[in-house]
Amino acid sequence: MASDDEQTVRIIGDQFCVPYIMRLNVKRRVESFYNAHYDVFDATGNVLLQIDGGVWNSAKKRVMKDPAGLPVITLRKKALSWKKKWVIHEGESSEQKHFLCSVQRSDTLPIKNNLDVYLASNYKEDGPDFHVTGSLTSLSFKVWKGDSIIAEVKHNYTWGSCKGKERFKVKVYPEVDYAFILALIVIMHETDNV
Repeated sequence: MASDDEQTVRIIGDQFCVPYIMRLNVKRRVESFYNAHYDVFDATGNVLLQIDGGVWNSAKKRVMKDPAGLPVITLRKKALSWKKKWVIHEGESSEQKHFLCSVQRSDTLPIKNNLDVYLASNYKEDGPDFHVTGSLTSLSFKVWKGDSIIAEVKHNYTWGSCKGKERFKVKVYPEVDYAFILALIVIMHETDNV
């Protein structure tokens, strides 16, 4: 049996890890041709996080903020990357000392949108630290740490999906950093759609 330390997934911060299953609702809306916005709610409707960033601009930068508007992490897509690589840094930094992890497609051919996640502490030495498996069309996927599922995401198709408004239901297992899982949702969605 695995120890608690092996079960715990803390990437962004302790405040995003809880000792119970976290059920979240994510709403994504395209606000303009150049901007998409994600709101993350707990089961009672409280806003936990917000993610903003450009849709079709060349920067491909997303900033995750807490309810007070303070930056938690920044996600940036690397230009000219065959595997559609993204990097995640603390706050709004882009400095190496604030680098947390990178996320990229497992394969260059987009038959399925599987992603590999490499933590800064183990960058590509022993293979990916996490793996995301999903479908290119369904936007429903699972996040794996080794052979264990640590989060599940289900896309809810509605009429609003055609109008730039989408919803996701997220189940994050105990002691798993839900801000990290939400960053993967944004990357999975952006990798699927461009």
